[in-house]
Amino acid sequence: MSSPAPINWKRNLTVAWIGCFLTGAAFSLVMPFLPLYVELLGVTGHSALNMWSGLVFSITFLFSAIASPFWGGLADRKGRKIMLLRSALGMAVVMALMGLAQTIWQFLVLRALLGLLGGFIPNANALIATQMPRNRSGWAMGTLSTGGVAGALLGPLAGGLLADTYGLRMVFFITASVLFICFLLTLFCIRENFTPVAKKEMLHAKEVFASLKSPRLVLSLFVTTMIIQVATGSIAPILTLYVRELAGNVGNIAFISGMIASVPGMAALMSAPRLGRLGDRIGPEKILIAALLISVLLLVPMAFVQTPWQLGLLRFLLGAADGALLPAVQTLLVYNTTQQIAGRVFSYNQSFRDIGNVTGPLLGAAVSANYSFRAVFCVTAGIVLFNAFYSWVSLQRPARQRVADRAVDD
Repeated sequence: MSSPAPINWKRNLTVAWIGCFLTGAAFSLVMPFLPLYVELLGVTGHSALNMWSGLVFSITFLFSAIASPFWGGLADRKGRKIMLLRSALGMAVVMALMGLAQTIWQFLVLRALLGLLGGFIPNANALIATQMPRNRSGWAMGTLSTGGVAGALLGPLAGGLLADTYGLRMVFFITASVLFICFLLTLFCIRENFTPVAKKEMLHAKEVFASLKSPRLVLSLFVTTMIIQVATGSIAPILTLYVRELAGNVGNIAFISGMIASVPGMAALMSAPRLGRLGDRIGPEKILIAALLISVLLLVPMAFVQTPWQLGLLRFLLGAADGALLPAVQTLLVYNTTQQIAGRVFSYNQSFRDIGNVTGPLLGAAVSANYSFRAVFCVTAGIVLFNAFYSWVSLQRPARQRVADRAVDD
């Protein structure tokens, strides 16, 4: 019996990048006009419109956080490719149904279903993590992360243009088509040699953590992922209003705000693969701590800027540092995870990321409502500083353990 042909992991990485790009674009295509679609479905009044817009936005992340561990376990049993196919096709069908929604309740249920059926990006991470050489993991994870970032950056621009040209409902059908293309690319271009595992042979959640070399470190990486998203999301609700406070009464406030909102993503696109490669040389631990500390040093001055362009420059530098954070976390997860449980570990990480996506905007809105826009940056900097210290302490234990192990071997 011949052994299976070797996997071309670089080709899989390329196709997975395209899939993450299309998925990121598909999710963000509808963001610019989400409140307008809520209004189209019959919601009127300023407070009701704000409430429903917030609900339909956040419920996707909430249900994604709930569902991710289940899909991760299934990926470890059945394979990661089939989970990519399930996610892409499921999201394509739900997006098409959103374009047919007639009431706000139908739309809310479909947004929840989108979260339940999602998970393309964490499964793509798990697939590549189990195939690539360990000494290339920083570069590979950094490169893969730029797919979703690039899609999320271009999606709102494309969504706004498509909505103006074809109408709101048509954008959902276009988005569904994009996701179906993602399904076809995954079906025909990604290869995986995976032997299904019987359910009775699967490790339970407690056994998954017990099998880890450094369970406390892995848990701290989950928390770091959550805080990264909290720090990003806390600024999102107040950014446009803060820019207006800085700029005064100017006619192109939407354009200026859009540019300042997008520059961190542009910087992350440029920095992530390079810093990932640097992490392969000097260690992702050093990259993670350095990027967190640089983030703190950039967040604090944002509370004291006087012009939008000062804010834009600081956010560009922040994006360059942030481009290293999630890939560094994912690389450390690769180092501390076996192939048998990679799907669940990356899905748990996705759950923490989704929790951060929900709580970040709530934190930013609460701080700005009770104090000021500028206070949001100081509070966020404090949270990131705590995370830098917590991560540093968590990373010291495995390092000391490795030194002890070497001493015993000698």
